[in-house]
Amino acid sequence: ALPICKEYEEFLKERANIEERYGKDLVNLTKKKPCGQTESNTLKRSLDVFKQQVENVGQCHLQLANVLRDEARKMEEFRERQKQQRKKTENAMDVSHKQKQTQYKKTMDAKRLYEQRCREKDDADQAVIRNANTVNQKQQEKLFTKLAQSKVAAEDADNAYQLNISVLDKIREDRKST
Repeated sequence: ALPICKEYEEFLKERANIEERYGKDLVNLTKKKPCGQTESNTLKRSLDVFKQQVENVGQCHLQLANVLRDEARKMEEFRERQKQQRKKTENAMDVSHKQKQTQYKKTMDAKRLYEQRCREKDDADQAVIRNANTVNQKQQEKLFTKLAQSKVAAEDADNAYQLNISVLDKIREDRKST
């Protein structure tokens, strides 16, 4: 749309220049060229009216040139406002996109951490099962402590992952609404 506005603005300016030249030429024609100055009575009056009408037409073209220039100026102002608005929108979209990318990366990191913590919990669970009857009481307590810690760590990682997913979904929804 901006190139069309620019083309229209240039068209109006060129048209204003043409109208101004034509209007000035008509006005100059009535002032410089003699037309019936040697005549008298009704023919002289008729030629004077004719010259006045030509001058009036020239003045109308000059006024039209001014109106066209005003319209071209308004179109230029409109185009500039649109350009600034577009720039603001693009900047907002860039910020939103970067925010989404950053949150996506955080979410993937939280997912990897969650998966790692789940593997650690599974490994601890397997160690407890494997060594249930073969290790002494103290080692068994260590295995249970490690299992409990890995469960807590997995739950914490799951909560962080779920939180990151909800934040990412909110960012996506906000982006859709803008």
